[in-house]
Amino acid sequence: MLTQTTAVRSEAFHVVPRSPRIPPISRLAFMPSGEADSLDETMRLMGAVMSYPRNTEIFGESESADFVYKVVSGSVRTYKVLDDGRRQIGGFYLPGDIFGVQFGDDYALSAEAITDTKVLVVKRSAFNALAGRNATIAQEIFAITGHELAAMQKRVLLLIKSAQERVASFLLEMAERAPASNVIELPMSRQDIADYLGLTIETVSRTLSALEAAAAIELPTSRRVVLRNRAALRRLNG
Repeated sequence: MLTQTTAVRSEAFHVVPRSPRIPPISRLAFMPSGEADSLDETMRLMGAVMSYPRNTEIFGESESADFVYKVVSGSVRTYKVLDDGRRQIGGFYLPGDIFGVQFGDDYALSAEAITDTKVLVVKRSAFNALAGRNATIAQEIFAITGHELAAMQKRVLLLIKSAQERVASFLLEMAERAPASNVIELPMSRQDIADYLGLTIETVSRTLSALEAAAAIELPTSRRVVLRNRAALRRLNG
């Protein structure tokens, strides 16, 4: 089940000052079609880099979705706090990932820096206007939104699986996003993982220990995971 949010939270909820809600971005402007040939190049030309200390909110749920973001360094989580105080994490974003792309006028989730993080911030109106004139960039944005939708559908199915299946799926997901290596450096805490998978932190820790005992993984530290048997994890993932 989802874990309970209380006044005193775990390390993931250390209180830090909020960043300015609207960053001063002077270089955001409409560019003539053809000045950028890819989404990455567009964001680099149109955006400004902002820094957020760990656990600082980047934007809040229901705030006006005026900006689109790309992780330059660090890591970000999106989340929703439910009416009963439980937190559900929607996704984790690592360097190179784009987040904050919305269909509606407001952000559906809040976003927060997991670690000290730098993000490239782009004005949504300029971003969308250029996409309307540049088919290549429009296709890239469509691919991103399609990926987000597919990930959401995958997580709905994941939440009906066993704890072991959920944790195995998470590890494989993180391995796919990491450099070509069997070593995964997790920026998020086990509380974050629990809130992402809809489990308790105790269940996540117990499941990781069971996978280590079965020689599927090795845990040199709480944030480092070595995949010793990917095939076994894939079998658990179904």
